[in-house]
Amino acid sequence: MSSINRIDGGGLPAARAGARDIGRTWLVTPACVPGWFEAALRSEAGVALLDLEDSVPHPRKEAARAAVLDFLAAAPRAAEPGAPVLGLRLNAADSVEGRLDLAAMARRNLWPDLVVVPKTETGDEVTAVVTAVHRAGAPTQVWALVESPRAILSLPGIVRTPGLAGVLFGAADYAVAAGCRITSRAMWYPRCQIVTAAAAAGIPAVDTPYFRLDDPDGLRQEALEAVELGFSGKVAVHPRQLPVIARAFMPGPGELEAARTVLAAADGAGGGITTADGAMVGPPVVEAARAVVRRAATTVPAPKASR
Repeated sequence: MSSINRIDGGGLPAARAGARDIGRTWLVTPACVPGWFEAALRSEAGVALLDLEDSVPHPRKEAARAAVLDFLAAAPRAAEPGAPVLGLRLNAADSVEGRLDLAAMARRNLWPDLVVVPKTETGDEVTAVVTAVHRAGAPTQVWALVESPRAILSLPGIVRTPGLAGVLFGAADYAVAAGCRITSRAMWYPRCQIVTAAAAAGIPAVDTPYFRLDDPDGLRQEALEAVELGFSGKVAVHPRQLPVIARAFMPGPGELEAARTVLAAADGAGGGITTADGAMVGPPVVEAARAVVRRAATTVPAPKASR
């Protein structure tokens, strides 16, 4: 996938990669620190997400926006194999800054591979961004960031908005709005709701960041929970978190061996009901085993230099 979609000539560009092709690891980088942009693209993240929203103080919004657009203009038209997808978290779609973000990209005809719509609480907010992207003829994916109790209650409508490619969960804003702590127990309900709604709509869901940089064991546990719940990936707030997340989303040796045993038993039974290791094997179990093998097909890259 290209790092930048520059629309020349007015026609729709070639078909984009599907949302499910997006990597399991997302690295968020403040848009007010341009010196980190290139490092984000050199990281082993699946998505390098530049952030114009919460990590940028209001007085620095305009400068950050200009820095991002300059970076998009200078980015190579085609990324190296394995390079991250280049994404951009906009300001809220119904805010002045969010409208300025969209207007600036349209004016300079520069669009990243994906945009994230923060503070999404209705499908209308997603539609506004999808409309801007389609008007430009850009192949940019539009993702919704769900981070409030109101958004959780509105999920059925949000996830079925035409043009939505996927959803992300933001635990920090959710905890503030709900008056709860950012703990595993407190976050299970919204996380389960997001995964369920996304699965029903046939789109992927990506889990919230883990904010403690000095706790790799805690990050690993939360990433394993994300896998267990059904998330397709997780956001990192620092490059050092990426290898931990990537390994958590890889099946362990025992899980992979069990999946291969199931598939071998199914093949031997010609697709009929059979058993493997004393457990019944039917179509749902076989499909789950195939999913494990597909997850194992992605290798974990070696860690790269941290910023």
